Amino acid sequence: MNSSLKQLMKSPAFPGGIITLLIFYLDYFQFELVEKFLLFAAFVIVPLVILILDHDAKNTYQRIMYAAMKWLQFPAALLTLASVMSSRMWGLEGTAIPGILSLGWLLFTLLLGLYGLTTILIAKGKAAEIAIGAGLVYFFIGGIWLTLYQYQVTLFQANPATHALSSVHFHFSSAIVPIFIGALGRIMTKKSWYPWVVAIDIIGPILIAIGMIFSKPIEYVGVTLFACNIVVYTAYLLAYLRKNTLDIKAAFFLGLSCLAFYTVVVISIFYPLLKNIYSLTILDFIPIYGSLHAFGFVLCGLIGWVFIVDFIKKKANQSV
Repeated sequence: MNSSLKQLMKSPAFPGGIITLLIFYLDYFQFELVEKFLLFAAFVIVPLVILILDHDAKNTYQRIMYAAMKWLQFPAALLTLASVMSSRMWGLEGTAIPGILSLGWLLFTLLLGLYGLTTILIAKGKAAEIAIGAGLVYFFIGGIWLTLYQYQVTLFQANPATHALSSVHFHFSSAIVPIFIGALGRIMTKKSWYPWVVAIDIIGPILIAIGMIFSKPIEYVGVTLFACNIVVYTAYLLAYLRKNTLDIKAAFFLGLSCLAFYTVVVISIFYPLLKNIYSLTILDFIPIYGSLHAFGFVLCGLIGWVFIVDFIKKKANQSV
């Protein structure tokens, strides 16, 4: 079996994927759709992110944090599942129990954020590593919003439902896109525009989050900047895959990831027309957008980058 496939099979993402499938398709789990996506992030997305991270073996603190992340991710995800089940299935909504259980994921994302900060500090100005570090910090912000949601706290006049959406935003878009752009920066030739892409990618999620709570125009600006960045990322990545010989599995999954993003763009463009023809509402499109983004763009992209990391390591070992 291919080493990268073995790595995926041994990763907590594999049992986490089985749990996620059960959560999405069994009627036993009476969760909101936003909660299902958050659990998908906890059980599958985060462990795949950990697989593509580099750690400095000479840096004792980073090495210890990396080992801790690998060991603590799955227990933290199980605590998150227990938190959601306590509020939805165990009759503990309105108590502090769901919030207390969610603290496990908050502390784990704090560990991710600290690892991201160490990555930024030892990056020595490398834009790619700064982007990846920023993405890890955004996971911590997503953990904060999840805990606020589970405690059912109203903050800045935003209700708990907004907290849940903010948490999904930071777990999927805000954290993942900088990590993708950082991973691309590791393998691409130096471009003068690349640091600007990283800077916009770091600022964009903050504008979106502020806009979701305080100002719609600010949110639109953040979304526009963020979407343009993804266009740059996917366009350059597709061109890179066409010109360079890489692992065929990596090219396949990264191609699917880009295709999923452009499908979301096309649906968004034709949304007004489809809405009028088929009498659809935005609520009908949310599951489509969410599935294409989470399972298409994010999941396929992460699997593709796991294959690329393994491919690069094998090439490096062969050249030694």
